[in-house]
Amino acid sequence: MTSPADAAAHFRAKLAFETDVSDAHAALEAKEPGVVLVDTRSLEAWEQGHARGAVHIPKPDMPSRIPAEFAADTQFVVYCWGPGCNGATRAGLIISELGYAVKEMIGGFEYWAREGLPVDKVVTDATGASVTVDATYPVDALTSPLPAAGQRIACDC
Repeated sequence: MTSPADAAAHFRAKLAFETDVSDAHAALEAKEPGVVLVDTRSLEAWEQGHARGAVHIPKPDMPSRIPAEFAADTQFVVYCWGPGCNGATRAGLIISELGYAVKEMIGGFEYWAREGLPVDKVVTDATGASVTVDATYPVDALTSPLPAAGQRIACDC
């Protein structure tokens, strides 16, 4: 059995390296300086749907793109598909080894979408051009409280 002090140290460390979709969305909405939400998935997955406000940097591109495109004090939040995928964990390792602060967004894209947060997808229009369109999903009552009359409510996590 662990001690309460060991448990507190464990949970403090987890909170230092993880964030949830609600907090990541709040950071984007508040335009917190230096915070960058990164979708680590393939181009096909990105086009199928991604968190609005995220940038697309697949893991193989991170070692070259991140130092070239982002200041040393950038704070990254990374996500992949969902809780069954460790792609964001792998991305967090890559980014931290590059010398940047990084947190993993628990729940990934799945929970971002299921909580009704803004989602964009890329489609081809009639001219053949790629266009980004809204693809936000309704709130899933199994993952987030249902809002009343168009309002978003917090679960007070």
